[in-house]
Amino acid sequence: MKKIVIVNGLIAGLIVGAMLVITAGIYHSNGNFENGMLIGYATMIIAFSMVFVGIKSYRDKYNQGLISFGKAFRIGILITLIASTIYVIAWMIDYYFFIPDFGEKYAAYMLEKQRASGASAAEIAEQTKKMTEFTAMYKKPVFVALFTYVEIVPVGLLITLISAFILKRKARPAL
Repeated sequence: MKKIVIVNGLIAGLIVGAMLVITAGIYHSNGNFENGMLIGYATMIIAFSMVFVGIKSYRDKYNQGLISFGKAFRIGILITLIASTIYVIAWMIDYYFFIPDFGEKYAAYMLEKQRASGASAAEIAEQTKKMTEFTAMYKKPVFVALFTYVEIVPVGLLITLISAFILKRKARPAL
């Protein structure tokens, strides 16, 4: 199980980490966050296909075609955590070394988006306050890591739950 988890976790992590660096370079540098997020989440779904592959591989190669939901979930969540950690590390390196003004650019983008939607002055003032707090919080590495985990782990958790449900297979009673 350990080898399957590590190999599939690393493959998924390399996929999301590489695409994060590419999309950050293309989209975040010019302030186009919507396309970057769309591509980012699509990449996460593709990368987390390794959860399905890992669970199925364990079930079929090492467990005589049988696996409980719980065991499948454990394999999937471990793959998710490895991939997510690689993603977080990639983002922190990219953020701190190449786009340290991400927080400010993102805040400006969100405020401009709200202005363009015709928000009232009070709504814009409230959003400005929230974005100022976000920018201050985003300067702390702990919060950068936490926000980044919160971005990717739910996607992996969802794929893990779906995969574990689809792939679970119990032994049939002997006739």
